[in-house]
Amino acid sequence: MQSDEIRSRFLKFFEKRGHKIIPSASLVPENDPSVLFNTAGMQPLVPYLMGQKHPMGTRIVDVQKCVRTGDLDDIGDNRHFSFFEMMGNWSLGDYFKEDAIKWSYEFLTSKEEGLGLDPKRLYVTVFEGDENAPKDIESIEIWKSVGITENRIYFLPKEDNWWSPGDNGPCGPCSEMFYDMTGNVGDLTPAGFIEAIKKEDVIEIWNDVFMEYEKKDGEVIGKLKQKNVDTGAGLERMTAVMQGKKTAYDTDLFQGAFISFDQRLKELKFFERDEKTIRSIRIILDHFRTSLFLVSDGVVPSNKEAGYVLRRLIRRGWTYFKRLIPVSSSEDLDILFNLYINKYKNQYPGILIVKHSIITDEISKFSKTLENGLKEFEKGIDPFILATTYGFPIELTLELAKEKGEIVDLEGFHKKMTEHQKLSQTSSTGMFKGGLANHNQKTIRLHTAHHLLLAGLQAVVDKNIKQRGSNITDERLRLDFLCDHKLTDEEKKKVEDWVNEKIKSGLDVTRRELPLYVAEKIGAEMEFGAKYPEVVSVYLIEDKDSNPISKEFCGGPHVKNTSELGQFKIQKEEAVAQGVRRIKAILV
Repeated sequence: MQSDEIRSRFLKFFEKRGHKIIPSASLVPENDPSVLFNTAGMQPLVPYLMGQKHPMGTRIVDVQKCVRTGDLDDIGDNRHFSFFEMMGNWSLGDYFKEDAIKWSYEFLTSKEEGLGLDPKRLYVTVFEGDENAPKDIESIEIWKSVGITENRIYFLPKEDNWWSPGDNGPCGPCSEMFYDMTGNVGDLTPAGFIEAIKKEDVIEIWNDVFMEYEKKDGEVIGKLKQKNVDTGAGLERMTAVMQGKKTAYDTDLFQGAFISFDQRLKELKFFERDEKTIRSIRIILDHFRTSLFLVSDGVVPSNKEAGYVLRRLIRRGWTYFKRLIPVSSSEDLDILFNLYINKYKNQYPGILIVKHSIITDEISKFSKTLENGLKEFEKGIDPFILATTYGFPIELTLELAKEKGEIVDLEGFHKKMTEHQKLSQTSSTGMFKGGLANHNQKTIRLHTAHHLLLAGLQAVVDKNIKQRGSNITDERLRLDFLCDHKLTDEEKKKVEDWVNEKIKSGLDVTRRELPLYVAEKIGAEMEFGAKYPEVVSVYLIEDKDSNPISKEFCGGPHVKNTSELGQFKIQKEEAVAQGVRRIKAILV
């Protein structure tokens, strides 16, 4: 079964059971500055898990784009990918454990509507209980009722069977499903089950999270207003299971690109199909797939935050590319990009209009750095000199040193870099201290000011200005936008005055749920490249005559009236890419 069919079957199965299909949110969270990317399917839905009404109702299903980059060193093994798709069905205060478990089992094993997996190769884990929640006997009884025998059900502790997005937000016990990839494992003792997971004979394929608790500052503080179900199944891993492969790199998700790369290596006579080469190809395919999706969601390479992650992925991918094919140029990536675009264009149409030049321009800038850095590295030059004189990233130095069995004095490097005031890659440490998902009042005020700023730019500078990225912390807001020139001091002053005049006027901020075609018709600002459901949430800021001065597709939250904001002040305006400007502003 091909990946497109798995995705389609999943959505149709739950749609038939009363779930509304919603599109994937952007990889870059609009309303949660506590993280750089959406790293799990539940992140864009936190407000609704906390009790806010979802415009599509209490049962929804989606396939969410996700990016995780905390374990880049593991990319290239069988299980790790920096970009992945998470299939999820959600109950927002509707059904709970019984329906969630029964439908999970039915989708996995049904040959007519689901995936048709062999139920005799399934294993299940449940939460063993602790001081926050009891032993999950209820889930065991439900699993037994659908046919899973008790000797295939295992109790595991909080480290394995409790899910939360971090130190704050909705959380709860979970029940995970595992599948025998060999077909020969059979019944297992608890110790044998853990050993089979380590050997990858048995792998996790599905997770039902029963979100009925709330965590604050790392501690479970009680129950939520409603009981929720959050299920997750990674498309990459499920595709590997359905195609009988050890890894998704060997499935249709990557094989077209892998074969194309193989052919290119053979043409250039640089082909050696050993383990090291295969891992290098996997890293290249992974990193440029992720880069393509990040660029399609408005991220541009920079030295901070999401832009820095993109820059690192591009540079790391290109380093492996050049070491495999020394005579290659950035044009060699076009075939790879086109393969990915054709693969994903139906599910994510925003990828059709992505500008490859953003990636290839970054490669062009980096190529000389890479060439010189690799030469100097071989001479044994100090990592500090490599970074400051040759612009060679410490991550690449560490990786190259590891391959040669050498140890880098990382503590000494950081000390020198701190003294040199050039530790750019960690400049955002500690920046993300809270998020709109937690309804922090400072970020809520800045969020509303963000809407006013965009409207002000359109009113004062150019009506065609469009947003291309945003980030809000406790201290400031940031808006990336399309503009063909650097703003003059006069333009910045006029924008600032326009926003402060709207704040002083005390205008109401209202949320409306509108049919998509109506929201589009009234000209509501929308996220670049996103697909939207049939009913959307739109926030409007209206003048005293009820004329909207700002209207945006947005999940909120916002203040009720602009008079709550205080004084708006632009701190900085700068370029972040060709045709893209950035404003940072504060409220005082």
